[in-house]
Amino acid sequence: MKQCGKNVSLHPSSSVYFGLNNLSLGNNVSIPRFSHIFCTDAPLTIGNNVIFGPAPTIVTDNHRIDVIGKPIFRSYDKLSENDAPVIIKDDVWVGAHVTILKEVIIGRGSVIAAGSVVNKPTPPYSINVGIPAKTIKFRFTIDEILEHERILYPENERYTREELEKIFAETKLKNSSK
Repeated sequence: MKQCGKNVSLHPSSSVYFGLNNLSLGNNVSIPRFSHIFCTDAPLTIGNNVIFGPAPTIVTDNHRIDVIGKPIFRSYDKLSENDAPVIIKDDVWVGAHVTILKEVIIGRGSVIAAGSVVNKPTPPYSINVGIPAKTIKFRFTIDEILEHERILYPENERYTREELEKIFAETKLKNSSK
């Protein structure tokens, strides 16, 4: 493994891991049985205090589908854009049977509902549901996030009110335009 924190729970005998050299785990991480972790050509970084429900799938790479005369079965002449990191920030709960695809950053404090497919970044402290996953609301108000962060994080790592107001405003604009 690239990095492994303290108090990490893995179930290698009932899970599938490819690319352990690209896997970084923080402290207090629980990866359950029947997990499928594929990070062969791009890194997967999981922060601190992250818990997964049963059978998550995380994929940082992809196959080429544009090569004429060669089957998809094998990856030929892989391109850098076929692979991209996945980052799961601190204090995240990923529900049962969730799939997280390349180029995703799960924001700090987020929740991903069971059965969701995450194919784009999620805002911090958001609750995300569906296929593809969409932010349906935030766990806390801005004042509650500020208090939560004051208790859990050093001052230089906390979100500011201005940052949170911007995140909330951008998320509302995206969801109201669909």
